[in-house]
Amino acid sequence: MADQPPLSLYVPEPAVRPGDTPDFSNVIIPKAGSVDRPPVDADPESLRDLAFSIIRVLNRKGEAVGPWAGLLTADELLEGLKHMMTLRAFDARMQTAQRQGKTSFYMQHMGEEAVSCAFRKALEPGDMNFPTYRQAGLLIAGGYPMVDMMNQIYSNEADPLKGRQLPIMYSSKEHGFFSISGNLGTQFVQAVGWAMASAIKNDTRIAAGWIGDGSTAESDFHAALVFASTYRAPVVLNIVNNQWAISTFQGIARGGAGTFAARGLGFGIPSLRVDGNDYLAVHAVAKWAVERARRNLGPTLVEYVTYRVGAHSTSDDPSAYRPKAESDAWPLGDPVLRLKNHLIKIGAWSDERHTQAEAEILDTVIAAQKEAEKHGTLHTGGKPSTRDMFEGVYEEMPPHLRRQRQQAGV
Repeated sequence: MADQPPLSLYVPEPAVRPGDTPDFSNVIIPKAGSVDRPPVDADPESLRDLAFSIIRVLNRKGEAVGPWAGLLTADELLEGLKHMMTLRAFDARMQTAQRQGKTSFYMQHMGEEAVSCAFRKALEPGDMNFPTYRQAGLLIAGGYPMVDMMNQIYSNEADPLKGRQLPIMYSSKEHGFFSISGNLGTQFVQAVGWAMASAIKNDTRIAAGWIGDGSTAESDFHAALVFASTYRAPVVLNIVNNQWAISTFQGIARGGAGTFAARGLGFGIPSLRVDGNDYLAVHAVAKWAVERARRNLGPTLVEYVTYRVGAHSTSDDPSAYRPKAESDAWPLGDPVLRLKNHLIKIGAWSDERHTQAEAEILDTVIAAQKEAEKHGTLHTGGKPSTRDMFEGVYEEMPPHLRRQRQQAGV
């Protein structure tokens, strides 16, 4: 044993650091339209290659090509574009509101808008999402009122969650948006459990779980895959790979798996990777996976290859851990611009109409903000009633809480 070298650990390192030249040479991008679209009922073993490629529809010329194209009409694509534009304008206003002290916290979706906005249009009423904090597009595209979202962010007297949740941790059963948890990873296994319950009740509703690349290192991620594969739960398990967890690059969580989607292969789960900045590709893959779940063909694991352009949150400074120009070098581009260019290419849109739509959407967002601020912000105006914190915790309020409520005079 004396001749043996000492043991050591390998710690993954990002390819670049602040001040370095951005480098995405490790992101292998197949030609748009080059990845086959298998039958929905294909055997998981025949789909292994999809865990290592990237499904793309929009090419560099703005054309929709390949077997995953052609599922959406021009009007549906215009609606999707406006959903993404709305989410981006909403983000900008709320980010500014946080800087003005009107709320304590905010998280933007810049660069990731296509993932949640397109996925939402593949679902049916009654389906349930178990989201993270960067899927507000599910609400925007699902018609949830922006005023209610802003009231929740401001924790004001009209907050539908009555000030009980951190800003941006929305919840709406009616809109298929399960309460967001700050304990990352929990929503993945909860989605599988909800889907199993739906099947046990002989219902027709499916679930969708959401997780970020960093949180795939949590044990709940692996527990979800075990139960989903064992019981063939009607669930779509989504991994949003935006390259960065908070201050940590994706390699720490990915390890030696090569891709995040590849982790599903060991569980016998069909696993796909899709261009997360391509609205058409995201929607097509979502429809495919949703149909599998709806037809009792079991779970699907989907990795969305995208990029977090902004900070992780208003509490984060990305310049401390990545090059400032890295987002400009991201090879899959901007989801809003790519869909805009496609619509112009097919004659359904123009630069002038886009500029007009931007102004109209901004006016709508500003009007919603003014309405929400009538009910108060973090430091001014109406607040949720103190009585509310005693309500909705137990089906029957226990004696000690009744006493506390009386002591509080509410």
